[in-house]
Amino acid sequence: MKTRITVDTYSPEEASMGWYAYLGDFLDFPFEARCVQQREESPLKEGETVRVVGMSSTGPTLSQMFVTVEWMDRELGVPLEQLEPVDPNDDTEQAIEDWHY
Repeated sequence: MKTRITVDTYSPEEASMGWYAYLGDFLDFPFEARCVQQREESPLKEGETVRVVGMSSTGPTLSQMFVTVEWMDRELGVPLEQLEPVDPNDDTEQAIEDWHY
């Protein structure tokens, strides 16, 4: 699937926006996810479960894509890479696998 996401892009910025659009279309929000690794840019701790509610407005790059999660009575953007979905539907599972690939 990866080649279809970036085939018509001419710059890293266009490629990252292709990924952003793909994930936004195929992730079935909201869904539950578990933090699988702590990251410096995120307050989540390994093992924490959060509700993913959408794509974050944080600028996407080819190395990081951010999603918006509900955490401690507020919403914040965290790297998708640090999350593993809990009982996702097929589209959500495939989209996340594609991104991690």
